[in-house]
Amino acid sequence: MKLPSRSKSYMIPEYSVTGDLLSYLTCNLQYRYQNKGTLPPSKPVQRWFGEFIHGVIEEAYIQWDQYDIEFPWEWKKDIRPIEDLIDLRLQIRGLYPFDEDLFFSIHNQTDEKLTIDDLNEHDHKKLASARAEKAINIWGKDLFPLIDSSEHLIKGIRNMPNYDKNRSRSNYYGINGIVDVSSSVKINKTLEQSTLDNYNNKILEYLKKDENFQKRVAKFDNDDEYEILIDYKGMKRPPEKVNNPKAEDKWETHKQQILTYSWLRSEQKSSKPIIAGIIFYLNELVPSKEDLVLIKEELNNGLTDVGYEYDKDIELINNWQEDDKAPELSDSFKMDRSIRIINVDEAEREKALLKFDNVVFNIEESLIKEMNGCKIQDAWKGDSDERTCSACDFKTFCKNNSVKTKDFKIP
Repeated sequence: MKLPSRSKSYMIPEYSVTGDLLSYLTCNLQYRYQNKGTLPPSKPVQRWFGEFIHGVIEEAYIQWDQYDIEFPWEWKKDIRPIEDLIDLRLQIRGLYPFDEDLFFSIHNQTDEKLTIDDLNEHDHKKLASARAEKAINIWGKDLFPLIDSSEHLIKGIRNMPNYDKNRSRSNYYGINGIVDVSSSVKINKTLEQSTLDNYNNKILEYLKKDENFQKRVAKFDNDDEYEILIDYKGMKRPPEKVNNPKAEDKWETHKQQILTYSWLRSEQKSSKPIIAGIIFYLNELVPSKEDLVLIKEELNNGLTDVGYEYDKDIELINNWQEDDKAPELSDSFKMDRSIRIINVDEAEREKALLKFDNVVFNIEESLIKEMNGCKIQDAWKGDSDERTCSACDFKTFCKNNSVKTKDFKIP
């Protein structure tokens, strides 16, 4: 009796909007080593801060929802205990604030008796803590009342681009992402928030002033309820124009991310029409020296979209030198630069999905080449801007490294 052979296992590849799309566009080869090769960066400062600020804001919302803490929050009494909790969670996962100027961790000290009470004013000024405090006190009082759900996992499935049954790994691929905040609001054609008519909400004011948002609202009936997707980013506002052809266009990539999230959310049964997305660039609230250098360069060269009307702030930035103390910029300037509204248009959303399809196709092509025996650096293109290459752990052996390291010989 001849036994039938076991059928080949079937797997649908799964791709994350941030973990795959954003990482791959930064550098293909770095993506291969870190995401597919599970070789994490030696000092993942950017990842630590991103996880930290997301965790702090989410926990702050939970405590505000439970205890109705009035704003402004006191850093030492209300915010620092949350930071300590999130820091402990991250350390359990192997994530540490490697930069000592970024965060003071009581869980990473040799003195076991050290407590939060031992913190002094100097520690308050660590960069991550200063940004967390500003994020909560500048945006929290307007953001928290709008939150319908937070950290919402969304998934979808699409046809594999350029599917070839003799070559492709699957005829479908999955997309997943985590929306930081989903907000259900009801806005009539006079752009008045019906559930918060008497609430002075800065976020709604920004939406009301956006011309494209007004046009979008006008297409719907007064009784319709909408959703707004909100994402936080632990980075400065990216330039609207990129001069370096090798640099990733983060401005466009972040737009694609929101549009892809809107499609994923629309695939869920409980969703309402997605009318807009909002990105908060939280570094703008307390910019580092590196951020200030880039902000100055972008303002002086017309590369950014926000801030030109603030003459006093621009003067402070232009007069600032890297060895100086950071200038005291106005809250209005920082708020305008930290918030970005992305209107959800169906045609633009379809373009974003096609771009995601293209990224998936390129990743799949590289994976298939490698599976067929091609060397890693021949299957994946390592080509990025100098800034990305400088911080990359793989620059010493990358053939396309933008930062040319000196040759050395082993004696």
